[in-house]
Amino acid sequence: MAQVPQTFDAPAVRTWCGLALRALGRAREEIDAINVYPVADGDTGTNLYLTVESAVAAVEAVFAAHEVDGGAGSGGPTLADAARAMAHGALIGARGNSGTILAQLLRGMAQVLAVDGECAHTDGHGLCQALRHAADSARQAVAHPVEGTVLSVASAAADAATGTEGDCGTVARAAYEGACAALAATPGQLAVLERAGVVDAGGRGLVAVLAALVETLTGQLPGEPASPPGAGPVAGALPTVPHARGGHAEDDAPGACDWPTSGPAFEVIYLLDAEDAAVTRLRERLDALGDSLVVVGGDGLWNVHVHVDDAGAAVEAGVEAGRPHRIRITHFGTDGAHATGAVRTPRERAQRAVVAVVPGEGLAGLYTEAGAIAVLARPGEPPASGELVEAVRRAHAREVVLLPNDDELRHTAAAAAEQVRGEGVRVALIPTRSAVQGIAALAVHEPGRRFDEDVVAMTSAAGATRHAEVTVAEHRSWTTAGICQAGDVLGLVDGDVAVIGQDVTATAENVLDRMLAAGGELVTLVLDDEVPDSVADRLQARVRESYLAVDTVVYRGGRQGALLLIGVE
Repeated sequence: MAQVPQTFDAPAVRTWCGLALRALGRAREEIDAINVYPVADGDTGTNLYLTVESAVAAVEAVFAAHEVDGGAGSGGPTLADAARAMAHGALIGARGNSGTILAQLLRGMAQVLAVDGECAHTDGHGLCQALRHAADSARQAVAHPVEGTVLSVASAAADAATGTEGDCGTVARAAYEGACAALAATPGQLAVLERAGVVDAGGRGLVAVLAALVETLTGQLPGEPASPPGAGPVAGALPTVPHARGGHAEDDAPGACDWPTSGPAFEVIYLLDAEDAAVTRLRERLDALGDSLVVVGGDGLWNVHVHVDDAGAAVEAGVEAGRPHRIRITHFGTDGAHATGAVRTPRERAQRAVVAVVPGEGLAGLYTEAGAIAVLARPGEPPASGELVEAVRRAHAREVVLLPNDDELRHTAAAAAEQVRGEGVRVALIPTRSAVQGIAALAVHEPGRRFDEDVVAMTSAAGATRHAEVTVAEHRSWTTAGICQAGDVLGLVDGDVAVIGQDVTATAENVLDRMLAAGGELVTLVLDDEVPDSVADRLQARVRESYLAVDTVVYRGGRQGALLLIGVE
């Protein structure tokens, strides 16, 4: 048997996150199928998977950064580094009620594991403390805790671990066994679970995550007997999930549920930059607006989740508290999750949809108005493949056109497309490198024509659009146009630095002249919120004065990273 760690360190955090993601990937459909509380919308497994996927990406980024900065001899990240990255990744990627609570569980663990920032590892006692603080902080984050949910499972895991003496593997196994017992008891604690004949979906997901922790620290899946050398692994003994109607998970799928449900019409989720005092007031206001309120985070960054009838009021409350971003509003009525009645009819698939990654809220609105499903990419936080997969599934279409709008997202988008194709959806990936190329593709999109013809037309329009951006250099570096200093204004054409300047307007004019030297019929300008209207006014005037028969359109992109995006068709 391979040697396993007796303590919990940064590599163990990395391994745990990876194993947890795989475990949730295997269990995702099963967990989705038993999701009946607080809303029978069949996405708890998917939400947990996407939350952990974001945590994995953050942890991997920390390890990669240490390899680049320090090389092989750097010693790698500390336990505090890895734990904080795990918690931050989960926080910014948290989805749904269950994902938001899981993010707080991981954050609670990180707060204990990172107390001594230079500590290389923690022992069984430290892991006990981390699990205890995780369960307590998650319960505090929920406005009205309910027993028979993931909170009960987390508390039981912490209770079982606290009464254990031994190394980290022993503690992890005790926590897992306590969680399994609590999960089996959830139908007796929550009537909706008992009527449906299922255990709590969020609790089932947490059991999978704890099983991955046991495997990380012992080398064995929970319930495995000790294997002789060379023997293959024995199937893991995750708890059997009770189901009504013959024990088949598919019978309990949301489209076939037969229990009446009712509640608010919308789920609202957003990240929020705000001070602690403002968040305290926000909790009070959102609690009065709806239910299933969970607010997690700290240190100026929060993840807010609530179910309401007035989605606008929930977002406005966030605006009053600070700066909300990555806003996601889901109408439960779209798929009948909150509809009261005997049987819920599955939603009919659309024939075709467009899914696009966009860098700012303004562009997200523009794409949505054009009929696309927009996936918001905050600067420095690109979407993971799972987020794109979820967006394609949400489109609920037989045919999907995927626009990554960023050269660095092409492989991520390709992985998402390949996964969804395995689910029977026809997906075409158009390799757009900028949001302005995506705008050009959307302009010629016609859902009524044959799929192949539509894809060819959109690809041709995107390919015929040169793209540029104007941004500010963050540090001194070599570029294709020479050496730039931190604070210089850079003009990139088709991905390469073409102009280094000191003034945004002058640099943008230079870039525009270079692009129009080869001809063009339409100029598209997308301005960041920080750029004054005078910049667009000056560029429009230059086009009118110097380039006859060339039209210009201007959009506000929101906080999009680059100061200005330029497209020339």
